[in-house]
Amino acid sequence: MTDMSKDESASEQFAQFEHATRGPVVAVQRFLHANPTMVPLIVLVLSTMIFGLISPNFFSAFNLSLIMQQVAIVGTLAAAQSLVILTAGIDLSVAAVMVMISVIMGRLSIDFGLPVPIAIMAGMLCGLVTGAVNGLLVTIVRLPPFITTLGTWNVFLALNYYFSGRETIRSQTLDAEAPLLKLFGERFEIGGAVLTWGVVLMIAIFFVLWYVLQHTAWGRRIYAVGDDKEAAELAGIRTDRMLISVYMVAGFIVALAAWSSIGRVGSVSPTSFFEANLQSITAVVIGGISLFGGRGSILGPMLGALIVGVFNSGLRLAGVEVLWQLFATGWLIILAVAIDQWIRKVSA
Repeated sequence: MTDMSKDESASEQFAQFEHATRGPVVAVQRFLHANPTMVPLIVLVLSTMIFGLISPNFFSAFNLSLIMQQVAIVGTLAAAQSLVILTAGIDLSVAAVMVMISVIMGRLSIDFGLPVPIAIMAGMLCGLVTGAVNGLLVTIVRLPPFITTLGTWNVFLALNYYFSGRETIRSQTLDAEAPLLKLFGERFEIGGAVLTWGVVLMIAIFFVLWYVLQHTAWGRRIYAVGDDKEAAELAGIRTDRMLISVYMVAGFIVALAAWSSIGRVGSVSPTSFFEANLQSITAVVIGGISLFGGRGSILGPMLGALIVGVFNSGLRLAGVEVLWQLFATGWLIILAVAIDQWIRKVSA
């Protein structure tokens, strides 16, 4: 047998061996790697079916619409958090920024007598500024995102208490002097389901971000920076400028969440949504966006927020205590990270 025929025979044997090792498990692994939204979608469908069988009231239009209302704020924050995590970063300050901006908009409208549209614009500007602060500390000062946003979380929380004086602006005051601040809390009915404009805002933000990430150069660069920052720099991407822009866009989305939260709560409270920070990260992780950056669909965190809402609602209707609702959510997070690690082995 000639050397060439030996090489061809060895190549055929190697190809056959490689093909044999690709069983159904690997096929599923590769499918989930290519379609990261499928895992949260499957979990959402299965959990909805299970809780629907356990409780006959689960599928009522009122309960389903209530779930949507409950996850609207956390889902909006998760959209902002997703952009940062896609760059392999994290923003621990989103909840503190949201509450601070809601306080700023309320105080400017009520205490300083500014027209409500101007107060809202000031809130949007504040979101951009806080995002820029986080972005500059990460890129110029070269601090890790975790440490940076842990520090600014404390800073913005302190400013929140300072601006508010630890006092709440009541719903009656807002109704009389600044009803526009409660816009996203207004309800409307569709086929028996009662929704709010805050739910519409959350869905709109996710689909706008999906389009941007899938069909614009800015969106593709976010994935590139999150996947390998050094390689992105070698490809000509100005990574520092990209990161600053991501944090600023995230800050703007947080400002929208602040406006929406006033309508959800019905007042301006410096202590509202205290746990929204961790809840937003939970929605992102369960939604299939990798904490290591560079992989995942922006629509996943919306499904992740809905999964948490479905679990909380289903367990509550089943008479399960809040303690065990937190227990179940904790295992959901662990399972989501484990699945992400398993899927990432495809690209290893």
